[in-house]
Amino acid sequence: MGMTNIKTCKVLVVDDEPYVCDALKMLLALDGHNVSTASNGAEALAMYDRESFDLVITDYSMPVMKGDELAKNIMSRNPDQPIVMVSAFVEALTVSGDLPFGVDVLIAKPFRLEHLRAAMVKALA
Repeated sequence: MGMTNIKTCKVLVVDDEPYVCDALKMLLALDGHNVSTASNGAEALAMYDRESFDLVITDYSMPVMKGDELAKNIMSRNPDQPIVMVSAFVEALTVSGDLPFGVDVLIAKPFRLEHLRAAMVKALA
């Protein structure tokens, strides 16, 4: 487990690229987390309405509903939900100096496992 100090979490991973979902699921499972995946915002919200998650990790660039819109939808259901957003366009998303609404931590793609762990620690703090 290394230096993670994170309790085992129930995580919802949302990304329209199946290989990203699989990679994240594998990395998180290595740390003992219980991971569900969704390939789009609508699917993610349907799962979110059925069960609760300790953490949501969503991609920003997805067709139909982008990650920031998904974050808004989740926040309207649960304002305390920790959300980590992953994006290849971090600079563009933080032009104002603020994170997208509801997003606790933004990590740049591509990232390594330690970046993901650090983001989780920060989001769950």
